[in-house]
Amino acid sequence: MKAITEPLASVWPAVSEAMYLLNFSEKAQQGLWEMLEMNSPTLIDLIPTDFPRMRNLMKQYRDLPMDLADAALVCVAERLRIPKIFTVDRRDFDVYRPRGFGRFSILPS
Repeated sequence: MKAITEPLASVWPAVSEAMYLLNFSEKAQQGLWEMLEMNSPTLIDLIPTDFPRMRNLMKQYRDLPMDLADAALVCVAERLRIPKIFTVDRRDFDVYRPRGFGRFSILPS
């Protein structure tokens, strides 16, 4: 993450999932809290018009399956035309095809 110079952004469902996945370590969770308190990542609001798209994405990728956090990230990336994504879930994000730019550039590469 230290090599990433671009601003980081996320959505609450992804932060919630990250906090859950870090439940093995209070220190790791505290690190995430500290990042949030410094507004990095910036949290992008979901808006009501995102929900039908998120629902359709989860239906489209049900074979993976796509979870709520991934659907929110893909939807916001489409809406704001953000082609780069930082994720440890490379397998799924290699499959997702966001509207408008075809595939994500995944970090770390």
